[in-house]
Parts: sequence; structure tokens; C-alpha cells
Amino acid sequence: MLKSLVSPRVLVVRLSSLGDVVLTGPVYKSLKAAWPNARVCALVKPQFAAVLRGHPGVDEVLEYRGLRAALADIRAGGFTHLLDLHATARSWLLRRLSGVAHQAVYRKDALARRLFVAFRAASPALQRHTVERYLEALAEWDVPPAPAALSPSDWGAARLLPEARRVLVMQTSFLGDSLLTLPLLRRIKEILPRARVSVLALPRNAEVFRGSPWADEVLVDDKRGANAGPLGLWRAARDLRARGFDLAVIPHRSLRSALAARLAGIPRRLGFSTSAGRFLLTDVAPFSWLTHDLERNLALTRALGGSAAPAPDEARYVTPPPAPESLRKTLAQAGVAEGDRLVGVHPGAAWATKRWLPERFSELCRRLAADGFKPVIVGGPDDAGLGAEIARAGGAADLTGRTDLGELSALMGLLSLFVTNDSGPMHLAAAAGVPVVAVFGATTRELGFFPYGPRHRVLEAELSCRPCGLHGARACPEGHFLCMRLLTVDGAHAACREALA
Repeated sequence: MLKSLVSPRVLVVRLSSLGDVVLTGPVYKSLKAAWPNARVCALVKPQFAAVLRGHPGVDEVLEYRGLRAALADIRAGGFTHLLDLHATARSWLLRRLSGVAHQAVYRKDALARRLFVAFRAASPALQRHTVERYLEALAEWDVPPAPAALSPSDWGAARLLPEARRVLVMQTSFLGDSLLTLPLLRRIKEILPRARVSVLALPRNAEVFRGSPWADEVLVDDKRGANAGPLGLWRAARDLRARGFDLAVIPHRSLRSALAARLAGIPRRLGFSTSAGRFLLTDVAPFSWLTHDLERNLALTRALGGSAAPAPDEARYVTPPPAPESLRKTLAQAGVAEGDRLVGVHPGAAWATKRWLPERFSELCRRLAADGFKPVIVGGPDDAGLGAEIARAGGAADLTGRTDLGELSALMGLLSLFVTNDSGPMHLAAAAGVPVVAVFGATTRELGFFPYGPRHRVLEAELSCRPCGLHGARACPEGHFLCMRLLTVDGAHAACREALA
């Protein structure tokens, strides 16, 4: 049907949560592959419009502001095709009143999901991922489905920047974001071997970069302390200006980072199309939620003449140092003997909805101990109470609050497995080559922050309310916390055995 039109105008409707909007990405790729001249438009809620702006398969994003306004936008758009990926009464009304000639609807299987949650009633429909159901809807128009993932290597060529000699990489976000910036540093060094590469980081994450062979200098931005507020930003920018950088690479998509680079007078400022400070950048790379954050960061190097495609060894980018005497002493005090086969367990997370149930961590520790392993609980000082509770009930060694970042990195070299919530230490373990079993509740792997590499396992429940935010929430917005309650110890234990095998 598409082939009968020279330039189809396709509207894709998805009015649900962030995760559902993120998963529409392969649909746009399929449409563009089948009909390169098609104009593809997405209709989403205003709070999720930024997710699709800059997407290589989306020409325009319409914000849903009510039925009447949406119908006016649709009629004004002259659309020839309407793809309903929402499949509710509201989107049915949109279809009926839109006047668009060719329509297709995806099969939601909402009843099957509700029966499973309420009564554990199994259904073959639940075995198919949402992306698969999205792509099946395109069969109505004879559009072949593209692969259900998007790689930065699919993006168009970036405008090449002049070769830089003094490069600043700005990453003042969480520990996980900092770790996932290391492959970007390595790629920059490969492309610009004569350049001096400096990194701007938070004080608590500076150690990540000080131990890296790809950072010539580590600068600290204490943006929550000495450099807080407008005056602190000005001081930070003044210090950067004095160093004479000619290029800033900014994987952190914050307004503050882009503004600091602009105030520092750095002539070329490269970041993502979805950055809050995009208007302050001189060069941008497309951003896609449908790829891992490590690969998203590599896409920034396209503008430097590099490749966005990951190398075969991209998943290994941290070499654990030898265990210092301080760590060995701490392990001995916690009851760990020489020769014990260690499994790291990290039950903490910055957000409550990203934490699996403590009693399930304890039971998993008991099962791992029965398998011949010694579970070791790790975490920061804020996790001390939680770690002590799980260690006591699960017969594990408790190291919570007793290791700094360097010691935690060294501990990774002693582990056979790492079991964790979605957190910064998860990325450290994966980068060090430790098999990871990650429990995802409020967040989803589609956001791009899952453990990177083929050996790892992610446990998650398919629920329409996930994710409830980019970083989760303080409490379950729905009040049921099913995203974690549905994840069983049996399932986690089986995943541990698979990863260990």
C-alpha cells in the first residue's frame, strides 16, 4: 500500500509513558527503510516530545494537548497514513475523526497482561515484546520490520570538526554516567592521539577518571559545594577559560554543562541534540533512547572523524587494580577467607523504586552460599543499615560503607558474579568483565543504562507503568510496586546460574 504513494505522510500515535514512546524507535526506522521519501510524524504527550526530537527517523513531533487540538493538527498535516500504537478509546476516536485514509493498529494484549498480574494466567501473547507487536502492525501496509534496535552507526554522517589539541570532556553526572564515558575517552584518544584530553567531573567521581589511561588531566567541578549557584558556575567557567580548550565534548545533557563551556569561551562545543543547553552548542549529534548509553557517547566522535560502532572489546574498559592491603584487611574482618569464591551483592540504589526487596536479596544470598559461594554485600555509607540487615539474614559478609571507589574497583577483580539493582556499581562490574545479574524495577533496559556486554542478565517485569521516570521515583506512583514484587528469588537464582555458567 505504501508503494502506491510517491511521498507518504505517516502519523504515528503513542500517548502513553516514556518507555512506550522510547520503544517506537524501530517503527520509524522501518518506515524510512520501506519508503525513504515518507514524511514521518509522531504524536506524543508534551513531556515526552524531547525523546523523539532529533531522532533520525522522525521528521516532526506533535504534542498532544487534547482531542480537539490533536484533530486540528492531524487534518492540517495532510497525512495519508495513521499508525495507532496506543490502541485505547482515545486513539480510536482520533482515528475515526481524523479522515486519514490508511490506518493500522497494533495489538495491545492488555487483557492478557491484566489476567497475568491478577491471576498469573499465562498467555502466548505475553511472550512477545512490545516492539515486536509495534512492528507487526506495519504488516497492514506491507512494510518489512527493521531490526528491533537502533545503533548510532545508522545515523547520517556528522559535520567534521577541525582537529583539536586541547579537548575537555564534561561529565558531572552520576557514577554510572561517568563510567560509561570512559569508552568515549578511549575513542577520542584513538582519533586525536596528539591531543591533551582533560575531564571535568564531580569530586566523588574524579577517581574514575584519575585511574584512566585516556585522561591526561582530571578537573573537579564541585557544583553542589564550592561551585554551587550562579557565582560558582562563573568561577568554574573562568578556571576553564584560563586553560585554553579548543573543543568541549559534552555527553552530559544538562544546561549547566553547556553554559559552562560557552562562558569558558571554548570555540567548539559538541553535545547531543536533546541537551537542555542545545542552543549553546556549536555542533550536535543525534540522541536515541534505543541504544546503550556507552554507544550513544561513542556517537559524539562521528564529528571528529571516528566511528560510532563499538569495537569487539568495547565492553571491557576497566582493569581492576590489585587488591590493596586495606581491602584484604576489611574482607578478613568481615569473615571472608582466602580461597572463598565471592559474589558481590549491591542492594542499594539512589531511588527507592530501584531497590529489590531486602528479604529476597537475603534469600538469594542463602541460595548462593548453598551453591558454594560467599556473598559479599557492598554499598555506600547510606546503605549501611540495609546491608547489615541483608547480611545478617542471608549469612553474607557485610562491606557496606567500608570501601571507597578504588577499593570497590579492586574488589571487582576478586568476584565471580555481581548481583545488583540498577546502579553505578553495576556499570563498574560490567566494565571490569564481571558477569552481572541486574534487577530492574522502575527503570527499563530500553533507557540505555543496562549492563553492557553479552554475559549479563537483566531481570524485569513487563508492565505498562514502567518506567515511571528516567531515574525511577521515591515511591511507586501506582501504589503496588509490582515491578519489583513480580521478580522472584527463583528467577534471580536461575539467572545467577546462567551467568556463572
